[in-house]
Amino acid sequence: MAEPQSGTAGTRRVWHKALDLDELPEGRVKTVVLGLESVCMTHFEGEYAALSNHCPHQGGPLGEGSIEGGFLRCPWHGWDYHPLTGSPPEDYGDCVPTHPVELRDDGVYVEIEEEALHLRTVTDVIAETLTAWGVRACFGMVGHSNLGLADALRRQEEAGKLRYFGIRHEGAASFACSAYGKLTGRPAACLSIAGPGATNLLTGLWDANVDRAPVLALTGQVDTQVLGPGAFQEIDLQAAFGKVAQWSQPVLHSSRYAELANLACKSAILNRGVSHLIFPDEVQTLPAPDAKPGGPEGRLPSRSIAPPAEALDAAVERLSSSKRPAIIVGHGARFDMPAILELAQLLRCPVITTFKSKGLVADDHPLGCGVLGRSGTPIASWFMNESDLLLVLGASFSNHTGITPKKPIIQVDFDPMTLAKFHAVEVPVWGEIAATVAPLRERLASGTAAMDQRPEIAERWALWRAEKASREADERGNGLNSATIFAALGRLAPEDAIIAVDVGNNTYSFGRYFECRRHTVLMSGYLGSIGFALPAAMGAWAATQEDDPHVRGRRVLSVSGDGGFGQYMGELLTAVKYDMDITHVLLSNDQLGKISKEQRAGNWPVWQTSLHNPSFAEYAKLCGALGIGVRTRSELDDALERAIAHRGPSLVEILTDPELI
Repeated sequence: MAEPQSGTAGTRRVWHKALDLDELPEGRVKTVVLGLESVCMTHFEGEYAALSNHCPHQGGPLGEGSIEGGFLRCPWHGWDYHPLTGSPPEDYGDCVPTHPVELRDDGVYVEIEEEALHLRTVTDVIAETLTAWGVRACFGMVGHSNLGLADALRRQEEAGKLRYFGIRHEGAASFACSAYGKLTGRPAACLSIAGPGATNLLTGLWDANVDRAPVLALTGQVDTQVLGPGAFQEIDLQAAFGKVAQWSQPVLHSSRYAELANLACKSAILNRGVSHLIFPDEVQTLPAPDAKPGGPEGRLPSRSIAPPAEALDAAVERLSSSKRPAIIVGHGARFDMPAILELAQLLRCPVITTFKSKGLVADDHPLGCGVLGRSGTPIASWFMNESDLLLVLGASFSNHTGITPKKPIIQVDFDPMTLAKFHAVEVPVWGEIAATVAPLRERLASGTAAMDQRPEIAERWALWRAEKASREADERGNGLNSATIFAALGRLAPEDAIIAVDVGNNTYSFGRYFECRRHTVLMSGYLGSIGFALPAAMGAWAATQEDDPHVRGRRVLSVSGDGGFGQYMGELLTAVKYDMDITHVLLSNDQLGKISKEQRAGNWPVWQTSLHNPSFAEYAKLCGALGIGVRTRSELDDALERAIAHRGPSLVEILTDPELI
């Protein structure tokens, strides 16, 4: 390549070798990429030419066309141009631009005008603003209607401010972001094109919406000039995202770009939900050389909302006189557990969790009583039923959890609409949990009527552990039972592992049998979406690569059935591509076991719940991961140990008995 020459302001002219002398036969055309420019090379009547590769009508790739009757024909709509000059037939306009060409001893060279310096664009300003707000991860798929935005994200990644993960299905991107938000309390971003790419995001975004996880959705859109009549891949994205996005705005020519990104981030964080930015294609590359990025400085208030005095007084009065109080913590309490446990120790009372909050208190903690409800332990149910007062913190009273309305209840939540949502409670307390629990502890420190329930908690755990051990002996010759599988996983998983679970019998059994220590459990709580586990593990793994001391360096596991894994099994390729240190535990029984069970329970015949599966262990190997199959109890511990110790993606496929859950 020759030395660059000066061109117009902000550009330079650079010679590139485009072809070897014998590379392109007479009468043929070829696309060649020179720097960032795509060029249509032609060889016609003994001469070479270099034309712009974009037809001026629809942008068709001329290098994929052909020379017919002395003219280069566009492959998209048949328009003709002279192969050497780019001129159309007589009496037509719309010439194709050409580039200078030189034949040299070693090949055919083309001169391209390139930008000497990148000119900042609208999407550069927005991407810079997102990273200033702490957005560190983006999952998505690059496509034709988000290329300008994707290039801005690329620049942030090259600057070390962002990591981008290219997924195989946009639904996995939004699930990964939802899990990331649940784990960290911070938003990650998911990227899609217009139309089908954007609609593929919706399931994972609804998961984030109903579980109150902050997420940023960045979607491409068709050019504004063709919005309305029904262009290719055009849909009304604000309407499509409807209630799933608590904040949704298009980025237009006249927008205040940094301010839109500020509001998107602020809304996702404070409203704990989905913010959506829509990027019409041509707006993405508009120059914005002087626009300054935004950031969170001075934009976020303190979220330590103290409760009203009268509500606090009522709660203190109830707690001080209670003999058998019990604390129930929901997902909304996940960042406040140290303060909650201090209060529980003062009251010497059981701490029960909802399923979505499994692991917020360790099962070996003297006050921990496990999960309440359908996926729970008889310990949790016992202490709720024997209590004379329930202190419910950050829980939503899902029917799956089964918090009884027959007991006096003190409910604390930051969202006033969640308080007494399904039925009246004795003391609804509007406030952030930590800001409420701290004054409760201070005012109750002088003494309460509460009895010490710790000996009874230990007795109940002894009974339940004996029952679980007896179930491990169950054997029908049709695969392993769930009690055995989750006892082994409990022994072998790192005690601070992050575990993403799916839905179905495998997840009910996990809730019932797996004992948490310092584990963090991620699930599709209110939405209950099949396929969540593996994409969620990808989101969690991305968080473990960052500087957050609460998650950095922790091992990530995921658990699913064969039905759930089949939804996003292609994402194992994503995990391999980015060398994600994830172990997936797959309980395989060739059926949608939970649905089969429900059909039988409803006196229906079992119908269309069988699955045709490959060997998932062999599939994992084909993807480049470690794959191990387990068919007998004797193989289980070794397989889990090997998979967890493996650096990189691994999968353990376990043959399970669908009846022994």
